[in-house]
Amino acid sequence: MDHHIPVHALPEEIQKMLPEEKVCKYCGVSYLILHEFKAMEEKVKAMEKEMKFYQGSVDREKRLQEKLHSLSQELEQYKIDSKSKTESKRYFKLMLRLEVEHCQLKERMPDLQHSVTEPYIGL
Repeated sequence: MDHHIPVHALPEEIQKMLPEEKVCKYCGVSYLILHEFKAMEEKVKAMEKEMKFYQGSVDREKRLQEKLHSLSQELEQYKIDSKSKTESKRYFKLMLRLEVEHCQLKERMPDLQHSVTEPYIGL
């Protein structure tokens, strides 16, 4: 908090006042510090409000950190699932290709058997 140090002394007529003339008859606070006291009350209220905001910020940040962690785990799981699906697609394509090659081989088998059973006529 800022602390005000007066540059000049109080006027002489205020210094000569009786103590009961310088204080509030209701609360007993000196008029000389009443203004500073009221300003401090306003600062305290503002700081309390700010503290409540920051306390809420801590709670919000904790919830957001938990959500971020959860989303990070989901992302990793999606990456794993995606990789698995990609591998499954690749496996399916290879199996399909193998099946096609197998069918083509079956189709050529009679020709191959025929060429093997016929005698080789060479030059």
